[in-house]
Amino acid sequence: MVKIWVDGDEGEYLAGLTASFGATLPEEKNKVPKLPAVFSNPLNGCSSSSSKLSGSTALSVRGDCDFVTKAKVAQSGGAQALLVINDKEEIEQIDCSGDVSPNISIPVVMVPKSVRDELTKTMANKRVELLLYAPTRPIVDISVVFLWAMSVGTVFTASLWQEFGISEQTEKRLNESSSKESSDAGTDSDNDQETIDISVKGAILFVILASVFLLLLFFFMSSWFLLVLTVLFCIGGVQGMHNIIITPVTRKCRNCPQKTVRLPVIGEVSILSLGVFLLCVIFAVAWAVHRRASYSWVGQNILGICMMINVLQLARLPNIKVAMVLLCLAFFYDIFWVFISPLIFQQSVMIAVAKGKNTGGESIPMLLRVPRLIDPWGGYNMIGFGDILFPGLLITFTYRFDRESKKSMGKGYFVWLMVGYGFGLFFTYLGLYLMNGNGQPALLYLVPCTLGVTVVLAAIRGDLKALWGYSSKSSAMINPTAEV
Repeated sequence: MVKIWVDGDEGEYLAGLTASFGATLPEEKNKVPKLPAVFSNPLNGCSSSSSKLSGSTALSVRGDCDFVTKAKVAQSGGAQALLVINDKEEIEQIDCSGDVSPNISIPVVMVPKSVRDELTKTMANKRVELLLYAPTRPIVDISVVFLWAMSVGTVFTASLWQEFGISEQTEKRLNESSSKESSDAGTDSDNDQETIDISVKGAILFVILASVFLLLLFFFMSSWFLLVLTVLFCIGGVQGMHNIIITPVTRKCRNCPQKTVRLPVIGEVSILSLGVFLLCVIFAVAWAVHRRASYSWVGQNILGICMMINVLQLARLPNIKVAMVLLCLAFFYDIFWVFISPLIFQQSVMIAVAKGKNTGGESIPMLLRVPRLIDPWGGYNMIGFGDILFPGLLITFTYRFDRESKKSMGKGYFVWLMVGYGFGLFFTYLGLYLMNGNGQPALLYLVPCTLGVTVVLAAIRGDLKALWGYSSKSSAMINPTAEV
């Protein structure tokens, strides 16, 4: 950790990585003095500096010689510490480069590339002092509790959405036995959303496309690519937020008179729907403009949760057979791209993309994230949309199955799967901390705790055959032919 003072005023913190050699930094900042920051001259720090380094923290950029040489030069010049500025935004471990026991008695720390420009501007006409220390990271940060609650709450809300989100006409249609009557009812409401039943082929194709897209992000991720993803995320978030706001409102006010307006291309729309849509667009644009701000995670989570609830209403699993294919493939997909991909690509593809490789540290928006509240190193705890959507598809299916089969809470599957999903997330974070913060494939824990629970319970209760070839009445009546 690097603490900055500018003209005696306390400034911001910078996260760095201590070298595998040199002095060990103390855990408490009151045990080390503030030292003036001085750029080495030459800037690469590979030869004796013409700048006076005595009693200072020497700053040098990466390149032209190994880290040990830079440290020896800084130490011989009287520097009390060395700060190496990396040539990219990510920070990497500094090793000895073959020198088994270098005689280095000063601490050596690497910081991101962006630090150079900030310090150069500040040090041009102001006095900058740095303090280097290594505070202990807490075992558990309370932010994971909020992330856990948001994930479980999203799946729970999406599952029960049909209780308060779908229109009364749709619910009436589920109780009608005549196909003619159901067809007539289908013309009574403009708010009923068509649903798409995922097929076995669709599940396989989806996982393949997800892998290809992940590779594209890994190899070609850049600022413009991230901008495209941000635009797509905003479009999905606006649509989800609009549906979540307007659907229950129109349900409650179905018999209320609504004024409409005719728009080019779109046609006739209600003024209420148009007003809500414009508010959603303003919200999404405001988030996109300020997405690098410290508070942007709030807007990102709101848009993301709305989008996921909407997706879980549109895409559905028709039975356990498709669920088995989709979740098993997702299970191995997560394991491969987190644990096995480093053997092929020298780093975990999933983790590199999540951390914003080649985008200046800005992560992709398809994540729920909460800032670490008690961690002195800062940063965010995150969970990908896939870790919510994949199990969520199965959980929303079991809710429909319980509802249409008129199963009680104890004899149904929904409650058990919600408990299983909660425990699966708990095991994910437990594994994360047991592995010292190394990335964990969440589906490694979530799939057994959801799909596994479903299969075991169904086998015990004798429902496995019924669930395997189940055909949802609600899906058939809303959209009898849709299949992906």
